[in-house]
Amino acid sequence: MVMTARARHPLSADVRGRPALPPMTPVALPWTRRALDVVVALVLLVVLTPLMLLLAVLIRATSGRPVLFRQQRIGEGAREFTLYKFRTMRTGATGSALTNGRDSRVTGTGRLLRRFHLDELPQLINVLRGDMTLVGPRPESVDLAVRFPPEYQWLFRHRPGLTGPCQLRSRAHAALLDDRPDREEYYFAVLVPLRAELDAELLSRNSLTTVMGYIVRTLWYVLSGLWDRGGSGPCSDRPGDADTRHTEEGRSLCARS
Repeated sequence: MVMTARARHPLSADVRGRPALPPMTPVALPWTRRALDVVVALVLLVVLTPLMLLLAVLIRATSGRPVLFRQQRIGEGAREFTLYKFRTMRTGATGSALTNGRDSRVTGTGRLLRRFHLDELPQLINVLRGDMTLVGPRPESVDLAVRFPPEYQWLFRHRPGLTGPCQLRSRAHAALLDDRPDREEYYFAVLVPLRAELDAELLSRNSLTTVMGYIVRTLWYVLSGLWDRGGSGPCSDRPGDADTRHTEEGRSLCARS
């Protein structure tokens, strides 16, 4: 029986000897959602290919290889998959599994890509492959997922999304980690319960209309990077609001975004 430093529940170990999540029954994605995923991902990949090639050249010229960042994430039914992103951190950088708003490991080009979420464009390939869906819970890294409290592990039954309520708060959540002496403790104590609450609301009304609404809001959120310096743009939480997350006011703010 393996125990992680922060987890308070037993975990099994996989063939590599690292902690693993317990087996979970996946929540199947409706065929209509899958069809929408394929159509939208194909169209966006065709339209955005010139931009993606330009970004690849920019990354290669400013910070070398590799251009793509690959990481194991937890997918539907707690199965692992390889997530693709444009690399935004320095090669060989080590440190916390969580990135804050002022992380010194992020390159100058990486900050630009992160600000407008351009680093996430390769995830359209994950959507096309069926690893991810357009709108769903945030895809969690394996190292963090195995340390989730048991009451929130139900999230990993669902297919993770390219966008969603938590993804639309990414700038604000990163800023909330800036001055925390222990980022991971704060993440599991405050942000994980908040994200589970937001994702539960999404999944309870995850219709095609909801999906299309999130796609529109995501476009607006990306554009808000032009003026949003502190995570106070549309569909985001402001630094300093963390302690009111679970008040009635805090929940109503989350529900509107």
